Amino acid sequence: MNADLDIVSAGMVTAVGLDAPSSCAAMRARLDGFQETRFLGAAGEWLIGAPVPLPRNWMGAKRLAHMAAAAIVEAFEAMPEARGRTALVLCLAEEDRPGRPAPDSRHLLTQIEQITEIVGPIAARIVAHGRPSGHVALEAASRLLASNTAPFVIIVGVDSYLTSQTINHYLARERLLTPKNSNGFIPGEAAAAILCARTGGTMHLTGLGLAREEAHIYNDKDIPFRGEAMTTAYKEAFAGSGRLHSDITLKMGDFVGETYWFQQCAIAMLRTQREHSEVRPIWALGASLGNVGAAAVPLMLGWALSAIQRGYAPSGPILIEASGDDGACGAAVVEAR
Repeated sequence: MNADLDIVSAGMVTAVGLDAPSSCAAMRARLDGFQETRFLGAAGEWLIGAPVPLPRNWMGAKRLAHMAAAAIVEAFEAMPEARGRTALVLCLAEEDRPGRPAPDSRHLLTQIEQITEIVGPIAARIVAHGRPSGHVALEAASRLLASNTAPFVIIVGVDSYLTSQTINHYLARERLLTPKNSNGFIPGEAAAAILCARTGGTMHLTGLGLAREEAHIYNDKDIPFRGEAMTTAYKEAFAGSGRLHSDITLKMGDFVGETYWFQQCAIAMLRTQREHSEVRPIWALGASLGNVGAAAVPLMLGWALSAIQRGYAPSGPILIEASGDDGACGAAVVEAR
């Protein structure tokens, strides 16, 4: 899929930093924000999570709104002229995910607008697909910019798995990392914002791929798992960017910890790599932040932007992938300008 936009700036609020520079530095150093939470596991132990150390103990939608607002304000600091000239795409948890902390998406959007004083964005859209939401948002942003709806689009992702109902839901399905379950994920929370424009940024989106996997992690139809959807997403992203898999110099993925996601990535790599290349590094967001849901893709895009600006990213195209429990898969190729 062809894509055409620049990433101008980014803002972050994570378990390892309350802004983008500190978050990216911590992730680059392979630090993590894992600590005991006040949630109990099946054996009565304190569960490990990756909470954001906010200055106040806000809860629910108010907590998400303040996290998102902080990321947005930081993204605008690098491009203050974008204020008042920006469309907004808000990435949230899946609508059917138990315990999502902001069940009223429109109310959350209003809260964010009030805190940031972004009065009446030119256009506002909500994408509620969990981890791959950011890839869908990139497609929406590309269309908004191409149609001249707005000169800037800000993509905001905010999510939290640290609610009682969510914890209980994934504990019951043995999806969380515990002393008795090594094949699980660490619940986290985060917010990230990336400011996009047609031109003028340090990093350019060149290719985008979206697909849906029938043999998803909750597959109960005995459909063989062959990584079809992520393979398709890879191929679309490579075709749009005019690149081969062997051209990719760095891969970034959400990789929240369960083996299913690593197997999916490995299969997609095997099915799309046709030319010899050196072993390339893989940066796993989940290794530092756990499962941060809909914030994942904006965070990875912001991390890639920082790595390019500060010169520690390998020279060449970067592949960013994410996928969700319902089988939604996304892949994007970005490059330095």
